[in-house]
Amino acid sequence: MNFRRLLRSTRVAWAALTMAATIATGIGPAVAADSAVILQYHRFGEDAYPSTSVTIDQFEAHIEHLASGGYTVLPVPEILAALDAGQPLPDRTIGITIDDATRSTFVEGWPRFEAAGFPFTVFVSTDPVDLGHASIMSWDELRQLVEAGVTIGNHGAAHGRMWQNDDAANREDLEKARQRIQEELGIDAALFAYPYGEWNGALRTLVAELGFTAAFGQHSGAVGAHSDTLNLPRFALNQRYGEFDRFKLIVDTLSLGARDVTPADQILEQNPPVIGFTIEPPLANRNALACFASGGIVATIEHEEGGRVQVNFDGPFPPGRARLNCTAPAEAGRWRWFGLQFVVP
Repeated sequence: MNFRRLLRSTRVAWAALTMAATIATGIGPAVAADSAVILQYHRFGEDAYPSTSVTIDQFEAHIEHLASGGYTVLPVPEILAALDAGQPLPDRTIGITIDDATRSTFVEGWPRFEAAGFPFTVFVSTDPVDLGHASIMSWDELRQLVEAGVTIGNHGAAHGRMWQNDDAANREDLEKARQRIQEELGIDAALFAYPYGEWNGALRTLVAELGFTAAFGQHSGAVGAHSDTLNLPRFALNQRYGEFDRFKLIVDTLSLGARDVTPADQILEQNPPVIGFTIEPPLANRNALACFASGGIVATIEHEEGGRVQVNFDGPFPPGRARLNCTAPAEAGRWRWFGLQFVVP
């Protein structure tokens, strides 16, 4: 579905939402937001998987905080439609995504989101559903979510490291997943999430060619008008990164406005890389920008004219996934946040 068409069809609803947010928070139209925070969950209350699961206590604290006032939880497609059209969002807009279609999403996540009135998106890898994995939802359960208005996204068929495959294998995987979702749920899933948040330039090009309107990675940061539509950030939540203090911090973040990011391929050919991006609009105090790399590697910032930033590192990253997070202080104790994930083969 074209995001602009979606926005036009729901413009009256947008006006009502923006007014409601203004009344609830005291925020006037002049400070409406041009960014939103997208959250990423996988599992709920599955203590055997602490790297991908939040505890039920953590999860309920998240919901209580979002429901406490000042936040507007919207369907992810509507958030992206607004950003695509330059439509202001209510300040502190939140989108919720869940990867892998785990059964704990059905048993623990859905009832609590439904009780709070929070819409969400589930990214489905179809092979585990077809194989009847005990920890994954069935097609019948997914149909119940669709009937309740839950958005379904494509997460590939096999949930493999797709950047290691050739184009033909990736095309087959994506089209198989699309076909199975269409056959079982009667929808053409327009959103995609890269398994493990990993991609290379060829995969990104294929995702665009196949008509996906947006694709999500697994790197931190708020989405904004200048975000790469085929590599959108999400704040991942698990037992370590789902603690309440961190949650309160990330749901208040704003987009840094980074665009024209280099290198354009997430799979590094040069290690350490040289990262570049332009901040739009440029920061009033460019010295307030700080960048932090994973693994204790030191990141050094060089500022150029027009808001262009270059980030250098003092040493190479080990093989595997690595991350860079850049932040700058914003008003009212909030932070502007831009993150990247890259892969060292």
